[in-house]
Amino acid sequence: MLYRRRLRSRIVLSFLLFGTLLSVLFALSTLFLQNYLEDTLIGATLKQELDDYVTQLRLDPTVVEPFYTRIQGYIVRPGDPNKTVSPQVRELPGGVHDVKTSAGVFKAAVRKEEDLWAFLIYDVSDNQLLKKQLIFALVGVVLLFSVLSFTLGAWSSKRVMKPVTDLANRLDTLSEETKPESLSGHFADDEVGQLAAALDSYADRLHHLVERDREFNADVSHELRSPLTVITGATELLLAQPDLEPKVRTRLLRIARAARQSVDITTALLHLVRAERGINKDSSAHNVGKIIEELVHLYEPLVGNKELDLKVIENDRVSVIAPESVVAVTVGNLIGNAMRYTAQGEVVITIGNGRVTVDDTGPGIPEDELEHVFERHYRGQNISGKGSGLGLAIVKRLCELYGWSIHFRNRETGGLRAELRFFAR
Repeated sequence: MLYRRRLRSRIVLSFLLFGTLLSVLFALSTLFLQNYLEDTLIGATLKQELDDYVTQLRLDPTVVEPFYTRIQGYIVRPGDPNKTVSPQVRELPGGVHDVKTSAGVFKAAVRKEEDLWAFLIYDVSDNQLLKKQLIFALVGVVLLFSVLSFTLGAWSSKRVMKPVTDLANRLDTLSEETKPESLSGHFADDEVGQLAAALDSYADRLHHLVERDREFNADVSHELRSPLTVITGATELLLAQPDLEPKVRTRLLRIARAARQSVDITTALLHLVRAERGINKDSSAHNVGKIIEELVHLYEPLVGNKELDLKVIENDRVSVIAPESVVAVTVGNLIGNAMRYTAQGEVVITIGNGRVTVDDTGPGIPEDELEHVFERHYRGQNISGKGSGLGLAIVKRLCELYGWSIHFRNRETGGLRAELRFFAR
């Protein structure tokens, strides 16, 4: 089915169907005309001959019955015991009939009057043999024309589709990183050339738009780092004071968490904008468990007055070669969502076997909404609270960039499970 959807295959198939259909119609029309002419001419000739003979016989009773090589004529009386005419022919009504006997195939012209019956029989066995040969010849002609139609279609489609194929090949060679090469100069001023010119115009606009967005995001990320660094440094100095009130320390911790999250998100978004992983062959692996411990410490203020337990279970060490900020943003979104939408119970983070799972005792997500959780700005119908719906969309893009996998499912005991796989199993 995929092959038939190709434009070239459609052209070849159209030629083949058209040529075959035309050949079949020609063969059928030839057979029809041959049968029609044979029946009409032979039948009319036999009837005319028989009428002429009977007329002559009425004028001159001594006229003998006609005799030809392939035509036999008989005159009998009604009720005559003469068995010269076979019963199969003798019982026919007046007119021209097709008769098939053990001796062959015949056309019989019959004229029955009160005092005589006249028969004129013509042997068409040779005609039937020629008809079979004609049918075989026409079948051969149909097959020949079908092959010729297919060959012509393949040749024509190749010539017709060559500019389109060249255009597709040139499009495949275009790079996202460099300015696209002009396509219209390689094609004639026809429909394909007009398409190439339209693609050139679109590619130029798209290239300028992407470059502008990349420069803007890079500039924003760079400019945000300086104030975030100042905020982080000032918060650390304030937290180092031993005589801070508990409320002030809590607020400073929230500021530190927000600053840390902002730095991580800024770095992660910069990798997404540049479509770069930020790693090379000399990059070291980061301990996911250690990153999660820091995240849990930062997210603890989200518990507030909730009756919520936050647990971390590390079954074995999981190390990932990726920027620490990317791992923090990816896992942090899962932990933050679980804590935000779980009113009471527990949030359990399990590390091991090359993955991180986050189980909560919250309301879960309706099954028909699970496939939409990664869409931008999507928020479930039963979800309350603040949020832009961008966190999981960013997580999904980061997973695609680094080759990770993530999926959600409702737990049988209630709540939701988010599973992040760093390595395929």
